[in-house]
Amino acid sequence: MTDTYETRPGRPNLLGAHWDGEGVNFALFSDHAHKVTLCLFSEDGGTETHRIDLPERSGAIWHGYVPGLAPGQLYGYRVDGPYAPDRGHRFNANKLLLDPYTRELHGGFTQDPAIFGYMQGGDDLSFDDRDSALFVPKSVVSHPETFPLDARPLRRGWDDALIYEAHVKGTTITHPMIAEEKRGTYDAMASDAMLEHLTKLGVTMVELLPVQALKPEGVLLERGLTNYWGYNTVAFFTPEPRYLGPSGVKGFRAMVDRFHAAGIEVILDVVYNHSAEGDQHGPTLSFRGIDNASYYRLLDGQPRYYVNDTGTGNTMNCAHPSVLRLILDSMRFWVQAYGVDGFRFDLATTLAREPQGFDRHGGFLDALRQDPVLSGVKLIAEPWDIGPGGYRLGQFPPEFAEWNDRYRDTLRRFWRGDARAAQDLGGAILGSADLFDTRGRRAWASVNFGAAHDGYTLADVTAYTERHNEANGEENRDGHHDNFSDNFGVEGPTDDADIKAARRQRVRNMLATLMLSQGTPMILAGDEGGNTQNGNNNAYCQDNETSWLDWEAMDGNLIEFTSALSAIRKAHPTLGQSRFLHGAKRSDGTKDVEWRAFDGSALNWRDPGLSSLCILLRGSAENPGGDASADMMLLAFNREDADQELDLPDIAPRHWRREIDTSTDLQTPLDIADPRITVPRSSLSAFSAVEVDA
Repeated sequence: MTDTYETRPGRPNLLGAHWDGEGVNFALFSDHAHKVTLCLFSEDGGTETHRIDLPERSGAIWHGYVPGLAPGQLYGYRVDGPYAPDRGHRFNANKLLLDPYTRELHGGFTQDPAIFGYMQGGDDLSFDDRDSALFVPKSVVSHPETFPLDARPLRRGWDDALIYEAHVKGTTITHPMIAEEKRGTYDAMASDAMLEHLTKLGVTMVELLPVQALKPEGVLLERGLTNYWGYNTVAFFTPEPRYLGPSGVKGFRAMVDRFHAAGIEVILDVVYNHSAEGDQHGPTLSFRGIDNASYYRLLDGQPRYYVNDTGTGNTMNCAHPSVLRLILDSMRFWVQAYGVDGFRFDLATTLAREPQGFDRHGGFLDALRQDPVLSGVKLIAEPWDIGPGGYRLGQFPPEFAEWNDRYRDTLRRFWRGDARAAQDLGGAILGSADLFDTRGRRAWASVNFGAAHDGYTLADVTAYTERHNEANGEENRDGHHDNFSDNFGVEGPTDDADIKAARRQRVRNMLATLMLSQGTPMILAGDEGGNTQNGNNNAYCQDNETSWLDWEAMDGNLIEFTSALSAIRKAHPTLGQSRFLHGAKRSDGTKDVEWRAFDGSALNWRDPGLSSLCILLRGSAENPGGDASADMMLLAFNREDADQELDLPDIAPRHWRREIDTSTDLQTPLDIADPRITVPRSSLSAFSAVEVDA
């Protein structure tokens, strides 16, 4: 191995590896390193051919320019400095490190003792001098034409939004109408078959589970499992190679372009709160070996150990300007190079936590909101983590929407029959204004869902009262303890026709409530067709039939029902208003929302057993000229175990039309001439006000 390349100082301002037509500029941040060595590799990645010490340091940026290098060159870094875990430093030049700014990877990870900075079997204060290069992927010098920064987000509004949360592989791997060589890939995600399905459902946003390159945890690999969900990122600029199809890395932008052509936005679930390197016993793959004390939050007074607000072993130090820059540069790249329309932030409280605690005006959130690129895309927070004061639902800035897990629990509790759940449902249907109607926020800020990747599917909410996670290898201790579920007397599958029918109706009830509530509805991929995970409510490590959608088993009638719900929501702007409804008087003297009992009397909200209620929705009093001003909807919830007669409000000269009846699979609009109608047991009916001659 010889150093035969000429090197020049290069530039520090552009981090990563950038080819200019004649050579490559390399720049890497490390505040505490003593030396940074660029390592070049053969085309197959198996042989290290050159080591070049970066010749210049400008502040904390190490940089150099190497003439003659071309796109496709494989490389990595070795960073020398103190190996002093007790002082927070874990430099080990024997470990090949990924460039945090690499846009492509060559090869994969091998779970070998050499990837650890310390001697396996000993404690983390020991030092391992084995070379890890054979066991880690290599960074790739990308051609600028591969990632032109000319993409444009679709920029749809929020008011008609319907989110579909999906896993690239799990959603497409078994689809019979997708070519076999494309299944499980980015190419498949926006295939004709998927676009037809999503368009039928009225989806406006596909929210993809993590697609940034990851490394599975060693403990999972030892069990013969892997990190299926992908919440273990190692390269923030790089599409996860497992999902590359025939189009390679360009397939990601082609996927986004196809979604955009169909009017569908793409939201990425991003994991900037931690990395795949884990705690002090984890591997040295990138950040830890580049500058552990800068990239990670370490315990005050005990910098050998990591702050673990994420539950994954480490926490990224987003308060550090260079770490913040990395995250923002990464997000900007996904917007400008791929055209993504927004981001859902995993454990967003971690990103907003300053030394004094959660701060809605902290550096990360403020930087996002003032960024000329990122301030214009959709931002969705998962508003919790396991750190101190970590549950922050409703407390993010107005530019953010937030996952509303309280809505999920309320929805399940109401239809299960829990006492006092009706009172909570009343607020949930109106967009959880008690949480979100502050600082000028809009109703779309509440992302409502009945199920998400983390937990039961909707079908399993109706089939299991106990989690069944034995296959995860954790003795069924993992996953949520309380799922507010109900198995109707039989745990799991049953041949009892009555139970099966009751379960299907419960799913329809939850889907209908979700789609008819104020706020932004989100559907978990597969729930529209009754998908099951057989009671596993933490299938993060199940890259198999447990998690994959079984398209052959999808319930076509339930898909049609979900499509009908979506069509009703889009046809009636009253159901998705941007402003909150509080029972205020409108200009015509009516109220924007009215609650009633089935007989037309006032509801007794103090009744803990309240189980039947009606809500009359009109356009917001704050927006009298809006699209919903002339629209009127009546929702009737009958949780009783018997049919009930509903006295319809007099709306002459208009009349009521029943649009939705969850007691049946297929929906046929029914014009109603009588002032009274039967609402079947354990069901929800939705009525719209129509003109007499309509």
